[in-house]
Amino acid sequence: MKQIIFSLFFLFPFFAISQTNPVSGKESTPDLKMKIGMVIYSNDPETVWNAFRFGNFALGEGDTVKVFLLAKGVESESLNTDKFKVTDQIKRFVENGGKIFACGTCLTIRKKEGTEMCPLSTMQDMYDIIKWCNKVITF
Repeated sequence: MKQIIFSLFFLFPFFAISQTNPVSGKESTPDLKMKIGMVIYSNDPETVWNAFRFGNFALGEGDTVKVFLLAKGVESESLNTDKFKVTDQIKRFVENGGKIFACGTCLTIRKKEGTEMCPLSTMQDMYDIIKWCNKVITF
């Protein structure tokens, strides 16, 4: 009898644990989506292209992504090269639900206006994005 009780006492936790672990190998934790804020201040075509590629990837993972264009970053829509089709990435980003904001002061300095894809915004908008997101990435 002692042997049966001993076996049950020590083997039961093993069976209980093995029954609750998923066989598929996938984690049982809930899938958490991120809120990502990106600040793009570069006018290097490759850098901006890669920034929006990352944004598109994150959107594809189900995350929410907002971009604030600051300083030279407000030139993003005019950075296409043969190698780096920046506007294609920007269009895809907006079509997939990404939001873009462009610094109004930075646009004014360059004698530019906001566009439908990159509307004129303020420091308040940038502050709100930074406060809202889980992660901030700068390019």
